[in-house]
Amino acid sequence: MAMELADLCRQLRLAHVVDYVSLQQNEQLRSLAEQLLAAELDGRRRAKLGKLVQQAGFPHIKTFEGYVYDHISFPQGSSPEQLRSLEWLERKENLLLMGAVGTGKTHMAIALGVEACRRGKAVQFYRASDLVAVLQEKFVAGTLSRFREKLRKVDLLILDEVGYVPFSQTGSELLFNVIADCYEQQSVIVTSNLEFGQWTSVFGDTKLTSALVDRLVHHAHILSFTGESFRFKQAMERILL
Repeated sequence: MAMELADLCRQLRLAHVVDYVSLQQNEQLRSLAEQLLAAELDGRRRAKLGKLVQQAGFPHIKTFEGYVYDHISFPQGSSPEQLRSLEWLERKENLLLMGAVGTGKTHMAIALGVEACRRGKAVQFYRASDLVAVLQEKFVAGTLSRFREKLRKVDLLILDEVGYVPFSQTGSELLFNVIADCYEQQSVIVTSNLEFGQWTSVFGDTKLTSALVDRLVHHAHILSFTGESFRFKQAMERILL
């Protein structure tokens, strides 16, 4: 029990509580102190989680409860359990979620982001087109360097819906620079409905697209999502009912 109290004090950075409680030689006091400090630690963790989730900018909150993996092809040596363990995040590796619209890519990306927040990691979620718009705005305003520095501080950057909207040359170059900043320094999750060979239609420049894909694919886990759209299937079920 003394170790438990000491561990609580260490995590809460309370230097003298253990010594005081030990001197009292009162088991009831020790038990009460442990309960109070455990409640304080839990409250701090929940507050931190709420702050991290809010700062991440998720469009909505998703978890893995009830999530179905049957339609996902995992690379060799990877599995749903390893994915949720976030070992790849600790190694600063990337996740590329590729497949048709409505097959659960964004759901998985957000659920992984929420799990990262639970573990105290800083996460930032953007639809790719929204991030490009922000980058262009910051570039014109002369505050781009400050914004890129802010992005460098996150542990996980989620880029959703790459391929839905083509970018201008300036937009493509600005997004490339952000991804280059992340290379081997932070993890990136990308969701896309396009195969890599089609990304030139989004980024325009062949050389830039090749360099961008090269940085994303190196140290990456590529998951292929197949099957029909969940949203379409649910809509049809509602109509049939």
